[in-house]
Amino acid sequence: MAEITASAVKELRERSGAGMMDCKKALNETGGDMEAAVDWLRTKGLAAAAKKSSRTAAEGLVGVAVAGTKGAAVEVNSETDFVAKNDRFQDFVREVTQIALEAGDDIDAIKAASMPSGTTVEETLTNNIATIGENQSIRRAKRLEVSKGAVIPYVHNAASPGLGKIGVLVALESDAGVDVLEPLGKQIAMHIAAAFPLALNAEDLDQDVIARERAVATEKAQESGKPAEIVAKMVDGAVAKFAKENALMSQLFVMDNKTPISDVVAKAGKDAGTTITLKDYVRFQLGEGIEKEESDFAAEVAATAGIKK
Repeated sequence: MAEITASAVKELRERSGAGMMDCKKALNETGGDMEAAVDWLRTKGLAAAAKKSSRTAAEGLVGVAVAGTKGAAVEVNSETDFVAKNDRFQDFVREVTQIALEAGDDIDAIKAASMPSGTTVEETLTNNIATIGENQSIRRAKRLEVSKGAVIPYVHNAASPGLGKIGVLVALESDAGVDVLEPLGKQIAMHIAAAFPLALNAEDLDQDVIARERAVATEKAQESGKPAEIVAKMVDGAVAKFAKENALMSQLFVMDNKTPISDVVAKAGKDAGTTITLKDYVRFQLGEGIEKEESDFAAEVAATAGIKK
């Protein structure tokens, strides 16, 4: 019997949309032949989503949920916004977000977890693809937790409770009560939704992003024709300004456009008579970073009708 590798199972999963165990069985049944395994899955009715799995899924919903001192955010994609309005899809996103509260950030762990119906998340997803008729995927997940305090959720322009296109979580660690932390967290979450910080602190910013900013700043500064030592100072200043504007704690609060978020948190703690620490945050915006396929609708209709341009 041919040895079935993990990479072969992964490839078959991606091609067929079938579950991991089904893919492993298909490869065993066909001696490791990939094409035969795809056909085996099709004959068993386990690859109904195969053709759909290659289509770009950049719509969908972001779900957020909290339970005590834990919070989770999940992005589940679909091909069209129409599907995001489907009750079945919304229920799926809502249930997966609840599962992420326990399963954490790992997508494979989330997919392997059981749904309230008894099937796994991955099996339910595959069935939804076949039933709804569009490619769907669980793109990313993030869980936050504090030892004391609260994780506050916020959804911008919510499509349904806990579901929308921008989901934010704010983790505040403190002995302060929920009556203090919730309104503070909500305001900071709204700021995050609007201001799109790239990291909590300047030192947490992606060094590749900083390198690109430095390269751009250097090119601009050199065009000034000023001495090298002046150019170096101009570049350092530009990079420092970028870091300040893109790190959450140093951003100016959108509510007044003059107070750094760090000062907003410090003042809230002072007023409450205890320390409040903004430990972490999550901001998921639907489809960010996904290249959407551009389509010519008129050409598609013409092609369907057999009309040549």
